[in-house]
Amino acid sequence: MIDWQIFIVCAVLLMLGLFATGMPIFLAFLTLNLAGLYVLSGSFKGVLLIVNSMYDTSTSMSLAAIPLFILLGEILFRSSAVNVVFNAVDAVVGAVRARLYIVSVVLSTVFGALSGSAMAVAAMMGSSLLPEMWKRGYDRRLSMGTILGGSSLAPIIPPSVMAVVLGILAGVSISGLLVAGIVPGLILGLVFFGYVVLRVKLKPSLAPPSTSDAALPASVRMSLALKALPFVSIIVAIMGLIIAGVATPTEAAAVGCIVALIICSLFATLDMGKLLEALRATARTTSMIMIIMVCSVSFSQILNMSGVTTSLVQAVITLDWSPVLMFALLMGLGFVLCMFIDQIAVMILLVPLYKPIIAGLGFDPLWFWAIFLINVSVGNITPPFGYTLFTLQGVARDAPIQELYRAALPFIVLYAVMIAVFALLPGLITYLPSLM
Repeated sequence: MIDWQIFIVCAVLLMLGLFATGMPIFLAFLTLNLAGLYVLSGSFKGVLLIVNSMYDTSTSMSLAAIPLFILLGEILFRSSAVNVVFNAVDAVVGAVRARLYIVSVVLSTVFGALSGSAMAVAAMMGSSLLPEMWKRGYDRRLSMGTILGGSSLAPIIPPSVMAVVLGILAGVSISGLLVAGIVPGLILGLVFFGYVVLRVKLKPSLAPPSTSDAALPASVRMSLALKALPFVSIIVAIMGLIIAGVATPTEAAAVGCIVALIICSLFATLDMGKLLEALRATARTTSMIMIIMVCSVSFSQILNMSGVTTSLVQAVITLDWSPVLMFALLMGLGFVLCMFIDQIAVMILLVPLYKPIIAGLGFDPLWFWAIFLINVSVGNITPPFGYTLFTLQGVARDAPIQELYRAALPFIVLYAVMIAVFALLPGLITYLPSLM
């Protein structure tokens, strides 16, 4: 049998090579699985193993949460719910210096929770808030940085499609992984908030002076805030059902979609046309994610057949490196790969390799995978090929990509620092899931 080190190196190189050709991710993983099967068995007679694996994955009830969470975000985005929340946050912040920086961070956090899509948040904020920030004299680089940093919270703060995908791939509780993202996501939002306030305090020229016309009467501010409550309560209700153990993520997502339909019909501008658009967009996105997962899930079985899984664990244990160093290496590899390839592809490639390693090292799976999710989320804004960077450039056409790179760097550093904090203080991640 082929040596396991040669097998895994060749598999990874083949995968990266297929990605480099522009081949769709699902075809790349399907090709890798078939090639691995042929190398190990000398024929394609075992192809039924891959077919059965694809069928079992496609019929898993856990995957039902993915289209439901996507539909929930589409309903909220295609109605005027985002405008209501925007007005509420803007009114509550009031007339303070760095006001629009704060609005940017808060809105990105809230919209990330509502949609679960970093690119959708960046596109919306880049086309609506960013031009206004530039027009009023806010620093270009910091303005883009707040949007990039805030939008990358979308996969972390539940409900999150990426958390569902990672939970299925890693074999950990999806409910636990969703809940584990609440505290880290909110803390990261507060860190970004504190960062922009401190930057403006140290260098006032980064933001124009506050004006009295930004301060609305208290009654108006309260009215705008109350209008946003029904939409925010949808997310709170979903997570409440999951934390209380009343509903599974799939059931909670279904309830959230029904409630969103009612609320957006009554308090927003949802109509049949917008609902059909939301359903079409949901079908397209879900199809893309599902076909990738169906075609890639056999990768872990190929690794088991080749002996990579067992040999890799033994090799790691033999190294006798400290858990801290191993943790840093595991996170570092994911971070580097996310600079070049899609989040889901990175998860599918690394999760089967990491699962036996973290078991051998004795890491808490929920703690590790929650931090891993945060880590790969940073890849969205990491040069040179972060997807969110190019999304924001698409709507902010006069911003060169080099300027976006520089805008993202401070927030990447903040993410790295907070990942270290979450690693050193695991209770920040595991406390809420422990209450379930």
